[in-house]
Amino acid sequence: MTNDDLILQTITPVTHDLGGFKVHRTLPSRPRTMVGPFLFFDQMGPAHLDIGQGIDVRPHPHINLATVTYLFGGAIDHRDSVGSVATIEPGAVNLMTAGHGIVHSERSPSAERAIGPELSGIQTWIALPEKDEEMDPAFEHVGKAALPVVETSGARARIIMGSLWGAAAPTTTYAETIYADIVLDPGGSVPIDPGADERALYVALGEASLDGMTLEPMTLYVLRPGIAATLRSASGGRVMLCGGEAFATPRHVWWNFVSSDRARIDQARRDWTAGNFPKVPGDDKEWIPIPDVPLTVSYP
Repeated sequence: MTNDDLILQTITPVTHDLGGFKVHRTLPSRPRTMVGPFLFFDQMGPAHLDIGQGIDVRPHPHINLATVTYLFGGAIDHRDSVGSVATIEPGAVNLMTAGHGIVHSERSPSAERAIGPELSGIQTWIALPEKDEEMDPAFEHVGKAALPVVETSGARARIIMGSLWGAAAPTTTYAETIYADIVLDPGGSVPIDPGADERALYVALGEASLDGMTLEPMTLYVLRPGIAATLRSASGGRVMLCGGEAFATPRHVWWNFVSSDRARIDQARRDWTAGNFPKVPGDDKEWIPIPDVPLTVSYP
């Protein structure tokens, strides 16, 4: 099997230096907006910040999507406008469903700032089916112990969302979704089965190959539909597998807003500017203004 038989599309990241750490973004991109329901894929770090520093993502809005935060290292305090307060740590997952509108903030806990925070992980957004886009906002934290881990041939795969390798995560899904964190020991391997309409692999740490094809780090490889292959690592690596059902209608992305309807995004922009979104209890003194030119957009 050749590389072209395995890979439908290769998406290289756009890297943003946020001062102290970098974010590597592969979705949305000019070549592709979505893989299954996934339409935003960011790797944060890995980085170690100085003592006393931390991340402070001030309150900002979302509509018509769900955010999925998963850490390899460090911790983040989450607060949102439905009153949720949660600290996410490695191996757990935060699922925040924006629905018709939610506001949240993400900050380093004080205990992390005192020792110099570590920051390493993946944040993704998933599109909601049209029937769910305007649902009530919600938040769900699923602890590390609740996410199943499948072990095989020197590899451990934690199922974050959906069903893979005979195991299912309890995390809520709205469309068919697969999402897994695969840790490969030196010489380890794991089969990548042909299920799901659309799938992609992303080497977050270390190195890996797919049926002998080297996978470059921080690059999203969209797999051809229906192919089965084996993921391996000679020296050890960490790989994310994501995907799910193909959406019949496109999603538009502008800043933190996602929708099947461009007019709905325009309304959200007006609402945020006018102060019509709800506040975040305990974190309502700051906010992020709408940018003139956002870093996150879909094409065209």
